[in-house]
Amino acid sequence: MRIAITGSTGLIGTALTASLRQDGHEIVRLVRHQEPDEAAGERHWSPFGEPDPGPFEGCEAVIHLAGAGLGDKRWSAAYQREIRESRVHGTDTLARSLARLAEPPKALLSASAIGFYGDTGAAPVTEQSPGADDFLGALCRDWEAATRPAQDAGIPVSHLRSGVVLDRSGGALARMLPFFRAGIGGPVGSGKQYFSFIAMADYLAAVRLVLTRTADGTLTGPVNLTGPLPVTNRAFSKALGHVLHRPAVLPVPGLALRVLFGAMAHELTGSQRVLPARLTDAGFAFTAADPRAALRSALA
Repeated sequence: MRIAITGSTGLIGTALTASLRQDGHEIVRLVRHQEPDEAAGERHWSPFGEPDPGPFEGCEAVIHLAGAGLGDKRWSAAYQREIRESRVHGTDTLARSLARLAEPPKALLSASAIGFYGDTGAAPVTEQSPGADDFLGALCRDWEAATRPAQDAGIPVSHLRSGVVLDRSGGALARMLPFFRAGIGGPVGSGKQYFSFIAMADYLAAVRLVLTRTADGTLTGPVNLTGPLPVTNRAFSKALGHVLHRPAVLPVPGLALRVLFGAMAHELTGSQRVLPARLTDAGFAFTAADPRAALRSALA
């Protein structure tokens, strides 16, 4: 298939582009700069302004990953507005662009996050669980709703509610590694909160499955992209210390998190025990389900 990907230069977008190309797909990388390298498969698109179907013409599927990074900066009020604008408005522009195509794609996979569920404590949650009304919950709800113009145009849509994707080259794990390798890593806050993770290799395989099932109309709507065995933050920290052969006992106090991350500190100390019910029902087989296996995969 010819697949258009927004956010293709990010951690997940880069890995997904390479993975899909290895499968034989043609990838159109949608970029915001004004001089795209067409020889490298780039096309210019803008998440702001008027809808433009041009960049998506000829594409059989679209994977939408673009948006301001949730963990890239301290969550000031201004950055929270930037996160919301880039994700909700950008998704609406994309969906309305796809709706104008004479030949729309067979599938739209649009990024979302398990922040949809909010802090759920130790209770397991699935795609059937209700959403939260905090910042991330409201963001994810509106972010997913912004795909409505594409759905109304008859395009099958799946929402990729991603957990923490483990990869040594970026994201949460890359930020944790220097501390744990120095022997000064440990649980965040109380360490009792649940941590829902997925190894990058399993994430990529899951997206490929969702892409196929969305295109044939058998899997649409929200899909949790998390591993099947979420553990407490304390247990995850212990597993990381074990894999690195380092101690992992020094807790990170909540006050330090609030100073460093602002409003995002609430998300770091919240608990989410999210299960990938729809992936499991679809027969997806995880290769790195438990934290040690997932970390070994990420660090290989």
